[in-house]
Amino acid sequence: MTTIGIIGPHGSNTWQAAHSYNPQAELISFPHHAALARAFADAQVEMMILPVYNTRMGGVLKSFQVMERMKNGYWIDNIVQPIHLSLGTLNGTAGLKVILGTVQVIHQCEDYLTETYPEIALLTVTNLSEALQEIKDNLRLDYGVLEAEELLKEHGLTIREREIAPHNKTRYAVIGRTRVPATGYDATSILTVPLKDRVGMLFDTLGAFTQRGINILDMRAESDAKTQELQIFIEAEGHYQDPVLKEALASIEQRVIQESDSLKILGSYPRVDMRIKRIKSFGFIGTGDMSTWFAGKLENEGYETLLSGRSTTLRPEEMIAQVDVVMICVPISHTSATIAQYGRFLKDGQALILLAGEAEDTLNTALKQTSEGVELMLVHNLWGPAALTMKDKNASVVRTSRSGALCSEFEAFLYKHGAAIHHDTPQKHDLLMGMGQKLPTTISVALAMALADNDIQMTDIPSHATLTSLYSILAMARVHNQNPRTYAEIMATKGQGRRIVRSFAENILKIIELAEQEEIAALCEQIEASRSYLTPDFLATSMKQSLAVDKTLGKML
Repeated sequence: MTTIGIIGPHGSNTWQAAHSYNPQAELISFPHHAALARAFADAQVEMMILPVYNTRMGGVLKSFQVMERMKNGYWIDNIVQPIHLSLGTLNGTAGLKVILGTVQVIHQCEDYLTETYPEIALLTVTNLSEALQEIKDNLRLDYGVLEAEELLKEHGLTIREREIAPHNKTRYAVIGRTRVPATGYDATSILTVPLKDRVGMLFDTLGAFTQRGINILDMRAESDAKTQELQIFIEAEGHYQDPVLKEALASIEQRVIQESDSLKILGSYPRVDMRIKRIKSFGFIGTGDMSTWFAGKLENEGYETLLSGRSTTLRPEEMIAQVDVVMICVPISHTSATIAQYGRFLKDGQALILLAGEAEDTLNTALKQTSEGVELMLVHNLWGPAALTMKDKNASVVRTSRSGALCSEFEAFLYKHGAAIHHDTPQKHDLLMGMGQKLPTTISVALAMALADNDIQMTDIPSHATLTSLYSILAMARVHNQNPRTYAEIMATKGQGRRIVRSFAENILKIIELAEQEEIAALCEQIEASRSYLTPDFLATSMKQSLAVDKTLGKML
C-alpha cells in the first residue's frame, strides 16, 4: 500500500485532498513542514503532498523551501482542492473569547475575522490535533476553531458558521520518488539558487522563454531567508525533456545567470487548472427574460440549465430533483409564495439561490421552508435582461449562515464576469434598495400624477426646465416607458425599504410647511445641516457627475 505524508490531521482539507488523489493510500499525518520533510527524506513515506498556492494567501514559501532542499524527490502531479472553512465550538451558543487555527487557516480567514470578530483573541497552533484535544479535555466552551467542517464534526464540535472564506482553493504539489513521462499537456517548475543582484535579471530570464514561444504560467521572486539574495520560482508550459524548454533553461543558466547548477528542476507534471466546478446543473423556477438571460450565461460556462414554470411542461418539483442549484426568479410579490410552495422539495446538499429584490422577508421564508442542509443565498442583480454583460454592474449578494460551496461558486461566476459585488445583510439590502429603487420609483409615479392633476402638457416641459430639473423628468419618463408591473413590484416590496419612503414623505411635508411660511433662514439651516451630513467628498464627486450629465443634456436640447 502506498504511504503518503501530509500536514494536518484526519478530516482536514489536506487529508481530503490526499484521499481524493489516492483513496487506497495510507495517509500519515505530520504537524508541520519540517516533520514531513524529514519523514520523506528518511523514506518513512513514499510520497508527500505539500500546499504550494492558495487563492487567498498566495504561494506557500515553506513548501518551496522543502522542495529546494529535497534530494530524491520530484513534483509529479497536482491536486486543486476547494477549501471550505467553518467555525466550530463545543457549545453552539456560548460567547467566544478565543479563535484558533493553523497559521495558514487564520490567514485565509483574515477578512472574516476582521469584520466579524475584530476584538477577539486569535491563537495560531502548529499541532491542531493537540489543540483540539486540549479544548475537549478542558471543556473550553469559549474557544472557537477554524477548520474543515468534517474535521470539526469528527472532534465533536458544533458548526457555528460555514464557508467563512469564500472563493478559497489550495493547490497541492504531489511529490514522488521518480519523474513522470510527458503527457503532451504538461508544465515544469523551476527554482533558482539565490542570485547575485544584476540589472535586468528578471527581464532577461523572461526573455529566454518568450523568445522561444514558451508561456509562463507563474513566476514569483522571493528573497532567500539566509542571504537575502533574489530567488526566482518559474512555472512554464512544457515538459523538462522538451528540446525547446531544455534550450531555454540552458540559456538562462549560461547566459543570464552565468552560473552552472543555478537552476533546480522541481519536476514536470500534467498542467493544472485552479478552476474546479462542484456544480453541474442549475434549474430555474420562472421562465421570464431574466431567467433566460442567466441561463444563457451559465450555459456558456459549461453548466447545464433547466427552466420550469407555468409555461413549461417540466414542473418545478420535477426539475428540482435533477439539478444541483435551484434559482427562483419570479416577480417580487410572488417570491415568498414560490419558496413556500417548492422549498420542501429541495434536499440536503442542494442550494437555493434567490434572484430577488427583497431580502429580509424572502430569506426568512426560505430558512423556514428548506432543511438545514440546503445552502441558501440571495442575489439582487441591478441590471435587466437587456444588458449585454455584467461588467461593472452592481450586484447585491446577501449570504446566510447556510451559504456554502455551491453559493460561493455562483458568486465566483458573477465575479468572473465583472459584476461589482456588494455584500449586505438582509436589513441593509432592503434599506438601501428603498433608497436606490423604491423611493425614486415612487417619486417618478407621484410626479406624473402631479403633472396630470395640474394639466401640465409634456410639450411645455422642455422650455421651462433647467438641466437639473430634467433629471427627475427623465427618470419619470423611463419608469413610464417600461413594464409597469416591474415598477409596481418595486414600490410594493416589504422590509426596511418602506422606512425610506415614509421618511421622505414626512420630511417633504416639513419642507413644504417651512417654504409656505417663507422660513428662509430655517430652510437654509436645514440645507447646511444636510450638506454636512452628505460630506464634502460625496458632494464633490456628485457635482462632477452632474456637470458631465449637464454637458450631455445640453447638447441634446
